[in-house]
Amino acid sequence: MSIDRDAILDRLKTVAVPSGGDLISRDLVRALQIDGDSVRFVIEASDPDMARQLEGARGEAEAAVAALDGVSKVSAVLTAHGPAPAAPEPPSLKIGGHPKPQQGGPQKVTGVDRIIAIGSGKGGVGKSTVSSNLAVALAAEGRKVGLLDADIYGPSQPQMMGVMKRPSSPDGKTIIPLQAHGVTLMSIGFMVAPEKAVVWRGPMLMGALQQMLGQVQWGDLDVLLIDLPPGTGDVQLTLCQKTQVTGAIIVSTPQDVALLDARKAIDMFGTLNTPILGLIENMSSYVCPKCGHEEHLFGHGGVRDEAERLSVPFLGEIPLSLDVRLAGDAGMPVALGDGAVSDAYRTLAKRLVGGGMG
Repeated sequence: MSIDRDAILDRLKTVAVPSGGDLISRDLVRALQIDGDSVRFVIEASDPDMARQLEGARGEAEAAVAALDGVSKVSAVLTAHGPAPAAPEPPSLKIGGHPKPQQGGPQKVTGVDRIIAIGSGKGGVGKSTVSSNLAVALAAEGRKVGLLDADIYGPSQPQMMGVMKRPSSPDGKTIIPLQAHGVTLMSIGFMVAPEKAVVWRGPMLMGALQQMLGQVQWGDLDVLLIDLPPGTGDVQLTLCQKTQVTGAIIVSTPQDVALLDARKAIDMFGTLNTPILGLIENMSSYVCPKCGHEEHLFGHGGVRDEAERLSVPFLGEIPLSLDVRLAGDAGMPVALGDGAVSDAYRTLAKRLVGGGMG
């Protein structure tokens, strides 16, 4: 008898948290895995004090899931993020400026196993939405995930991931990244006011990217996703020339005009000797929530056909849904919940993990 994931989540909704709500509503459950008749998951607290308060909830969660039919073994691990180093906001911590000279070829980022760039040839295809949701889905698969918002002119990850704080720095040089939904985060959007435009020339962009890769204490990560700006400009060039990038994922909508620009992004990565790990078709279909009718608003299958033409993996289709917009605006990526879109991201993450890329 197979164990139903939704049934487990329903049981965990009955486990109250001392400070209010339950384990699911407070978004404390990570890396839920079902292996035959065994269930494993992580309860992730924001700090050690909260972890101590949740010890009773951990036992209740194990007992609640163990009571399900077909479950013979349950393991719930309680973890906590370490507190960020307490320090006043240092006046010398600045982002941007001319890049520092670098000896040798592309460099590794300390502690990071794989770096995956997520790009697109044009804006408006949902690349940042895919980046945030894929990061969350990979974290749910038990991977240690980082997400760098490299869209300097239009950073959107602070809003999409629901984090608006400024990172701390113990010495004015090292940057302590933020955390949300099990993902380690960094964005230029954390460093400037939301309404303030970033008016920089190319060298300033390259310097900012170099800082966010080299001065951030990313810790030990299985994968760092980099949400690139649209197009084929300075940020993409600097990243691939200065950093050891495992490969790139290209996001496109199905229509021909988007694919024209996606081909340019693919050609750019080829010129920079960066492997294409696969293509994703975003906004692939729309299902009316009232009548269930499915419509292909932007066409369908164009990205799959392009992947076949280029002999690169087609990683999947992500449907268009109002839930995606509502979740992103609320800072709670749709991959955290359930439904067709969440399932698509979960499948995508499993495919990457199974292929050795996550």
